[in-house]
Amino acid sequence: MPTHNNELRHQRNLHDTLLQVNHLLEKQKLVNALVRKQDTPRHELVQSLVAKQHLVELKHKLEQLHPADLAFVLESLPLDDRLKVWELIPVEKYGAILLESAEAVRDSLIANMERHQIIHVAEHLDSDEIADLMPALPKDTVFEILTQLDSQNREQVQSVMRFPEGTAGALMDFDMITVREDVNLDTVLRYLRRLGKIPHQTDQLFVVDRNSIIKGVLPLTELLIHAPDDSVHDVMRNEFISFYTDDSAHEISQAFERYDLISAPVINSHNQLVGCLGVDVVVDFIDATLQRERLNQAGLEEEEDLFAPVWKSGRNRWAWLALNLMTAFIASRIIGMFEDTIEKLVALATLMPIVASIGGNTGNQTVALVIRGLALKKINADNFLHFFFKEITISLMNGILWGSVVGVFALLLYQDIRLALVMMAAMILNLLIAALAGVFIPVGLSKCGRDPVMGSSVMLTALTDSMGFFIFLGLATIFLLPH
Repeated sequence: MPTHNNELRHQRNLHDTLLQVNHLLEKQKLVNALVRKQDTPRHELVQSLVAKQHLVELKHKLEQLHPADLAFVLESLPLDDRLKVWELIPVEKYGAILLESAEAVRDSLIANMERHQIIHVAEHLDSDEIADLMPALPKDTVFEILTQLDSQNREQVQSVMRFPEGTAGALMDFDMITVREDVNLDTVLRYLRRLGKIPHQTDQLFVVDRNSIIKGVLPLTELLIHAPDDSVHDVMRNEFISFYTDDSAHEISQAFERYDLISAPVINSHNQLVGCLGVDVVVDFIDATLQRERLNQAGLEEEEDLFAPVWKSGRNRWAWLALNLMTAFIASRIIGMFEDTIEKLVALATLMPIVASIGGNTGNQTVALVIRGLALKKINADNFLHFFFKEITISLMNGILWGSVVGVFALLLYQDIRLALVMMAAMILNLLIAALAGVFIPVGLSKCGRDPVMGSSVMLTALTDSMGFFIFLGLATIFLLPH
């Protein structure tokens, strides 16, 4: 409970900070407008002094904020105000803020930075952080940054950039502590004291030999509770969780959650230690994945700056709007095929949206389960048939139950038993189709190497709407109209 309260308090404080920044910006604009209207002998001097006064107040406020909070503030401001605030932030904080910012906002900030500023920012970042920023930097600047790095850092940056996005190699950090197994704990403690500080998220040291082959891990707790003259070999753990450079980040995030990991070594095919992963990086990956999935479900192809130009934001939404328009045309043509039926039985026009709507909701529930099962590797070839028949059985059960409810509703409204039975039959059939589509659409997309989140909901809704209309109106034409 205290942690939850602290989070709420932080969110309120962050919101209040954003309001204060907006207030100072608006205050500056208002005062500048009033000063410009006054015709005084020293008009320009007065305007300059007033502007500096408010900028000093705003700058003092920004200097007190954490880089992550500054990133939040910048993401919440229109482009002109964002750039004005960006210029007031010390250059030393630029790197940390860019790493915390959303990709779209980061691009807008880098686009307005001078070449020497970008190079200065890179000088204060670690190798893995530089690699994270590289895709957003101008190509000529990337070359200059690489040439200014020493051979070790340059090799580390290039190695991270060689790994595909979403792998351990692309996420790993090089800031870690290694020790040998043939030394005692007192030697390790003296070594740590000479370092003066340990990397963030360090809960264990990595034990390697002269060829950097990992032999085990030495948790800090074991280092502190054992006698100083104990050997690292006797205290270290030989069984530990490690990841290869090409392991999927999705699987890594699941392992971190399953085993409550804080850090883990990353090794190559020769079992040589090449980097490490910290829980902070994994949490950032999970958060970015969730945000991307939410955008994909809404039909947005990429993360969008809230204050991006209208043309760019509109273009980002075209693809799925076009697909929705096509599916809507298909549904309308299916309805058009039964115009005569609807004219003779007007009640059908009021009832058919119910069939389509329930089918869509049922299908989306199945899609959500399948996508989660695929992401967590819980659905596989061995259990697929069991899961499939379970979903079909649930849909059949729900179809009979809620089809009966809708049938009774139609009977009470229109006093027609045949219409009620058609409504019930259409509901059962459409829920079965929704279950089939809810299973096979995401599985099919996954088999084709596509993200099942992207498009599953749109394709499912199009299918259940079209088939719902077709089944209901088709059954009505067969059983309710005189032949």
